[in-house]
Amino acid sequence: MPKFLEEKLRENVPKGVNADRYVYGAMNNMGAMRGNKETQKGRNMAKKHAKNLVSMSSMIRPRP
Repeated sequence: MPKFLEEKLRENVPKGVNADRYVYGAMNNMGAMRGNKETQKGRNMAKKHAKNLVSMSSMIRPRP
């Protein structure tokens, strides 16, 4: 499952809503999951996110 997406959705759960239903329902609606199984689209999203993190970390220079 796209862990980054789950964390991002959990941060924005509205009050009074079951967090699990909200998160997994949203991932099902956008096609990242089908039931409790990750789809190819979800795997591609996770790969793209990891690739962006690596490229962004190379732009950050450590302080001297």
